[in-house]
Amino acid sequence: MSGTVVGIFDANPYESHASLTALEANVLWEYAKLSQHVKDLTVITRQLSEGPDENLIARLRVLERKMGLVLTLFKASVWGVINEQPV
Repeated sequence: MSGTVVGIFDANPYESHASLTALEANVLWEYAKLSQHVKDLTVITRQLSEGPDENLIARLRVLERKMGLVLTLFKASVWGVINEQPV
C-alpha cells in the first residue's frame, strides 16, 4: 500500500461534504488545523518538560549565587544601619 498521506494542512477534508457550505467547510478546516497545532504544541511542551534544560539550570545557579550575594550585602547594610542608631 504505497500512497501519499494528505495531512490536514495540505487539503480541506470538508470541502466535498454535501451538507456543508463553502464557508462552513473552511471554518471547520481552520478549526482542524488549529486543533493540530495545539496537539503539536502539547507534544513539544511534554518533551521539554520531561527532561531538564541544562543550560537553564546552569544560568539559574549563577543567578542563585548572585542573589545570595545580594542578600548577604543587604543584611550587612541593614545591620550597619541598625548599629549606627543611638540606643
